[in-house]
Amino acid sequence: MIDLRRKVLLPVFRLTEVTQATDALGLPRNIPKGKGRESIIYYCRPLVETHGVSRFNYNLFPMVLDRAGRPWLLAMSFLLDKMQDDSKPNMVTYSSLADDLGAFREWLDQTPNPEEMLFQFPQMKQQRCTYRYNGFLKSQISSQEVIKPTTARRRMSTVVAFYRWLIRENLFEPEHSPWIDRTSTLSFKGSYGAVLTKKVVSTDVGIKVAKATDPVDDTILDGGKLRPLPKQEQQWVMEGLNSIGNPEMYLIFLFMIATGARIQTATTLRVQHFTSERPVFFNALSGGGSVYKLHCGPGTGIDTKNDKQGVLQVPEPLYRALRTYALSARARRRRLFAGDDSVDQYLFLTQQGTPYYRAKAEALEFDPNFTSRHSAGGATIRKFLTNQLIPYVRKHHAPNFTMRPHDLRATFGMNQTDIQMELVEAGKTSLSKARDIVRQLMWHRSAATTDLYLDYRRRLEQVYAAINGYGEQVQKWIDQAMTGILND
Repeated sequence: MIDLRRKVLLPVFRLTEVTQATDALGLPRNIPKGKGRESIIYYCRPLVETHGVSRFNYNLFPMVLDRAGRPWLLAMSFLLDKMQDDSKPNMVTYSSLADDLGAFREWLDQTPNPEEMLFQFPQMKQQRCTYRYNGFLKSQISSQEVIKPTTARRRMSTVVAFYRWLIRENLFEPEHSPWIDRTSTLSFKGSYGAVLTKKVVSTDVGIKVAKATDPVDDTILDGGKLRPLPKQEQQWVMEGLNSIGNPEMYLIFLFMIATGARIQTATTLRVQHFTSERPVFFNALSGGGSVYKLHCGPGTGIDTKNDKQGVLQVPEPLYRALRTYALSARARRRRLFAGDDSVDQYLFLTQQGTPYYRAKAEALEFDPNFTSRHSAGGATIRKFLTNQLIPYVRKHHAPNFTMRPHDLRATFGMNQTDIQMELVEAGKTSLSKARDIVRQLMWHRSAATTDLYLDYRRRLEQVYAAINGYGEQVQKWIDQAMTGILND
């Protein structure tokens, strides 16, 4: 597939309708004079609901383009319709949908007649558009040309949702079915042990992704595959952060590894959280010392995953370091550059005065003066990790070192688990209490997730013991074979 620009993000998007010059809300729009033509002036107004509140105003609105760089109207209508039903539209999600539709449109544009192909559903199943696109995605997976199986699965799923919308809105009626629906029932246990069932509808054009199990996998499945960094690697990371000399990055990474916070939580801390004249400290749940209990979630100004309410235990020395930073001339310069030196401002800002991560509540507020063409979603931190921190560790310590920001959360969980297990072995606490403390610190809803941390080291030790034992036997067989060859 040719790598073309299939999507653009519009800093400001307002859906309007044509109106008359006499309309009080009408805004003049001028189409410049072209060669041999006069300029044209028309009037439009924002689309307004009956109660007078403007709708369809978005920042970072994704626009799907065809190969000629023109907006694809059907795809745009599909996205707008989904946004209309979404009270809190996440533009990152819709940007991903636009990427999928842009890839589909590019595939259509490689055919002689894209518009005809889009609605082509003849009697022969393999000639129907959905089945042909399914085959195309599978061929890309097989040849490992462009995409991963998970990407292909997501793209196909988006295309199915797009066609369901087309049919539901009576925009077309396929001559033959675009796919065959299959309904299955899944049974699973809820949080309190009750058996629940759920009906799932799948299609025969869906792409299955086989999950390979690696017994030597050193990750923990906690909202994704996370790799707890061993103690030595933690030292390398902190050494690299100190050597690079970026105070903001140092404190953000330190905050994540010391509290278990996710990247969106660490980067949406506010100045007010660390400038109290008389902060109150409590005894730490684990590891000793004093901690500041930082409430996070909706209403606090600090983002959390799935808007979960929780409390982070911030070690007192770290709290005081963040307070020192918040009151420093460096931090204040960045706030002034952003045009807001209030206590509601983000604690961490880039040199240009922009946030590393834009809070959900702010992202939902329409800003008519917004100028950026990308979202503040932690990309700066990931770029720092890829371009500076990982290269530093590879150069000075381990050539194959790798990590992701979210691994620091698992590292915190593993550090706390090690502390608790030492207490259990010393007879100073019970296993159930240790388990509950780790669960609280990690905000785990299910204790089964916490058990993955408690069982982590034992599982790896057993796997490596089995591999090493078998390896020794294989080595004996190899030695016997070599003896026979050399004595021949």
